[in-house]
Amino acid sequence: MIYKDYQGLKLSALGMGTMRLPVIDGDDARVDEAAVKEMVAYAMEKGINYYDTAWGYHGGNSELVMGRTLKEYPRESFYLATKFPGYDLSNMGKVEEIFEEQLRKCQVDYFDFYLFHNVCEMNLDEYLNEEHGIYRYLTEQKKNGRIKHLGFSAHGSYEVIKRFLEAYGEVMEFCQLQVNYLDWTFQNAKEKVKLLREYHIPVWVMEPVRGGMLANLKEEHAARLKELRPEESPVSWAFRFLQTIPEVAVTLSGMSDFRQLKENIEIYETEKCLNEEEMEAVAGIVDSMIRGTAVPCTACHYCTAHCPQGLDIPELLALYNEHAVSGGGFIAPMALSAVPQEKQPGACVGCKSCEAVCPQQIKISETLADFVDRLG
Repeated sequence: MIYKDYQGLKLSALGMGTMRLPVIDGDDARVDEAAVKEMVAYAMEKGINYYDTAWGYHGGNSELVMGRTLKEYPRESFYLATKFPGYDLSNMGKVEEIFEEQLRKCQVDYFDFYLFHNVCEMNLDEYLNEEHGIYRYLTEQKKNGRIKHLGFSAHGSYEVIKRFLEAYGEVMEFCQLQVNYLDWTFQNAKEKVKLLREYHIPVWVMEPVRGGMLANLKEEHAARLKELRPEESPVSWAFRFLQTIPEVAVTLSGMSDFRQLKENIEIYETEKCLNEEEMEAVAGIVDSMIRGTAVPCTACHYCTAHCPQGLDIPELLALYNEHAVSGGGFIAPMALSAVPQEKQPGACVGCKSCEAVCPQQIKISETLADFVDRLG
């Protein structure tokens, strides 16, 4: 197992995420605890020492299962992370109540790593609202030793992360970010990582294979990678890309069965960074993936001056692309939840004034209508 030095600790470069644990009869709330214990035993044996859970995973049962499972091991043999569930705004005034319950569920006296969960457009203002006392309470817990390291996870835009860092950056010790070779440019992860570097904040990676998307490439894309590294699988390429980024400390993989766990551990027995030719090949695959699905908006903003509804068309098209390339998901709806109803895709009146000045000749009115349909 590869290890990364972090503030005097040696963290396994591969961490076990527990959002996609094995379940019984396809019921996400019914975790197969026997299978989890088998996986954790193997992970421990092979050197994984970082385990990441959260309040909402598996209907609230992930923390319980991981608490019972890790209780069987010496407390100093693993690092446990969980998060304050600010993705649900109704939790904002309950930080003390939730934190105490998380300690009970996980059967520990302290958390090695604790995060503001999912900083995004929807909840940023509430996270920054001092009336909720979230920042005050969590920093107090760090002072009294019940949180060893405080950080945050983010699915929000560069601007959202920048605002959060401007407020709390001085005490943030790590950031869990969606990074993979698709999102390096597609979700602007490269610039987000650069921003974190300015604050001297290391990166914990989530969604390394983009929810399985990068493990199941089109035949021609997989063949291209096989030409360059015959011994490596598409999954391996996704992890090797992350090994190439120096800011990445821990990569979390939500492994849902023993086979995935074994494969990922084998990859992390060695570090094999991508060279320049290989990085170019990966970039070419990304271009092909996006070109076949997304609209070619360059955010020139010619359209916005001609929209009678005052819509931020480039931003809406960027969210459309995210939703289309991902085949759905929560990121676009989450971002749109912070947008007033009169500025949503459905507010487009179909006048096509924007289309008359679009250099890319995008059929914007049709695209926004399709967005509304995709959102249901």
